[in-house]
Amino acid sequence: MATHQAVQVQSAGEALKLVDADTVPPPRDHVRIQVSACGVCGTDRAFVGGGFPGMSWPLTPGHEIAGTIAELGAGVDDHAVGDRVAVGWFGGNCAKCIPCRTGDFIHCANMQVPSWHYPGGYAESVTVPVTALARIPDGLSLAEAAPMGCAGVTTFHALRESRATPGDRVAILGIGGLGHLGVQFARAMGFETIAIARGAGKAEDARALGAHHYIDSTAGDVGEALRRLGGAAVVLGTAASSAAMGATIGGLAPRGELITIGVTADPLPISPMQLIGPGLAVVGHPSGTARDIEDTLHFAVQSGVRARAQELPLDRAAEAYADMEQGRARYRMVLTI
Repeated sequence: MATHQAVQVQSAGEALKLVDADTVPPPRDHVRIQVSACGVCGTDRAFVGGGFPGMSWPLTPGHEIAGTIAELGAGVDDHAVGDRVAVGWFGGNCAKCIPCRTGDFIHCANMQVPSWHYPGGYAESVTVPVTALARIPDGLSLAEAAPMGCAGVTTFHALRESRATPGDRVAILGIGGLGHLGVQFARAMGFETIAIARGAGKAEDARALGAHHYIDSTAGDVGEALRRLGGAAVVLGTAASSAAMGATIGGLAPRGELITIGVTADPLPISPMQLIGPGLAVVGHPSGTARDIEDTLHFAVQSGVRARAQELPLDRAAEAYADMEQGRARYRMVLTI
């Protein structure tokens, strides 16, 4: 069997190592992708640490994949070898379960996630279900497209599904790997954009990304600061801090909405009393489908939104992962193959 280079973790918590892996020919309704770029996502920590049920080892991380189709499996008639495609957290759906039959593909009972349900994109080659594929438009390089498969679609799709309409005030909590995209998308969608982060150090960056206002969460009450600006229709919580998300509730306008995408297991410090009077909503948002990724990619081309990313080659994946894990990455890391 042919082989390719891949970065694997042999068991939970072990180091990332470059190895030779079997190249899997695509079965029916699958394609094999020659990977050109793969983003390094904060959720990769959970995969490397064995934090999801039913994981198998060795594991190849990576769920922000961009490349070109190298082989087609039987039954694939709407893609061709050479097509530029992206695969994100949404790595395929079954089309048979009740959520799929109602068109709710992101909640497929059998949804597949790269690196969890099949080897991921820290590799030269990956074999994926055709339902996972998002076409990459002209105007985006493969390295630019890769982070849009998870970080991009999560922020873009959360904002367009929110209660906010153009001209409304929208706050982005956290100016990191997700938040720096959230600020750009919010500005491009026509929202009065408020960036919230710890310390004064990110104010200049936030404004360069498109924020109209900046709130230093260490300088006072965040809810009060939001109220002084008129209150937010939506807060997009990208920071993985329940306390920080809870602190924004008092700054929501009536019928406002807190959308949580920053992953943490800590309970939100919010009481029903805070929600009932002003009619507030707290919503969890789970990424987006392959079609949502395509929409994100097209909007990025139209608007100029791009991830700020540092690129490293595949053989330096352990370094890229460590930079992400230890907070040294400036927004995003992308492996290039």
